Amino acid sequence: MDLVIGPLDLSAHVDEALAVQAIAFGLGPDEIAVRRQIVLRHMTHSGARALGATAGANLVGFVYGMPNNRTHWWSTVVEPYLRARHCDDWLDNSFVITELHVHPRYQNRGIGRSLITTITDAAVEPRSILSAIDTDSPARGLYHSLGYQDLARQVLFPSAPKPYAVMGAPLPLRRR
Repeated sequence: MDLVIGPLDLSAHVDEALAVQAIAFGLGPDEIAVRRQIVLRHMTHSGARALGATAGANLVGFVYGMPNNRTHWWSTVVEPYLRARHCDDWLDNSFVITELHVHPRYQNRGIGRSLITTITDAAVEPRSILSAIDTDSPARGLYHSLGYQDLARQVLFPSAPKPYAVMGAPLPLRRR
């Protein structure tokens, strides 16, 4: 497999990336339309950056993130959960992994690991935070193997059908 991981102009390739996310995350057209606007807005934030994994001419995975800001929607939702656990300081001086998705045909090949470690290696912040569906999943297993710890569980996002866990890790991430 000729796989290349490198910078991704996510605004220019948003539809390709969301096609990967739709398959990996099981999203329908209405959810993708909403997420398209969110991704485009996120990419205007200072410090936002994205990486893509390509196999030939096909985008098979992507990650994007940005320095956290307590005024961003995600932070305002998770802050009470983190405060209740006395760890809301994780919202300061952290790099947020906003999305990380790999097409199912390419999962379990180290692509997600490469994407997240590469993007966080370039972060100037001393730690990283993210949220993941709060189940025993391969994604959470990956995050735990990289050094992410649960900061809050059973976090409810408006309109999300399942609870999430907020996880944090010091940078650089653990290597395996």
